Amino acid sequence: MGIKLTLSVDHVAASIQGFIWPKIFWDFLTHDLDRAVYPVPALQIVNLILALLIIAWEWPLSIVAGTEMHRSIKARFWILGSTSLATTFIYQATNPAIYYSIGLGVYLWAYVKEEVSEAPLAIIQRLTFHRK
Repeated sequence: MGIKLTLSVDHVAASIQGFIWPKIFWDFLTHDLDRAVYPVPALQIVNLILALLIIAWEWPLSIVAGTEMHRSIKARFWILGSTSLATTFIYQATNPAIYYSIGLGVYLWAYVKEEVSEAPLAIIQRLTFHRK
């Protein structure tokens, strides 16, 4: 949880830097992808939205906490996979791209081993302030 939350904050910063200095990571191979960042910053907007979604997922908002989607490892595969793919294209987000891919591999390993973690439920109960 902690590393993905830290990476998401780094990802937000990289997305904002992408608005200021638009650059594709793969521009040393081809300049065909430059249209994704300039003149309309579509890739930066997608990266910013995905980074904020990961922050909302890892620091569970009351809307997200405890839902079926929040507990689903398959949904985490989809969101981490798409986030990892989007970060590989933006130049400023190479570190989050690498570590999101590692996190995706760890989730895949846990899925194959059929691991179950009770920690997210304890975190959700601690973060949702139920008063009696």
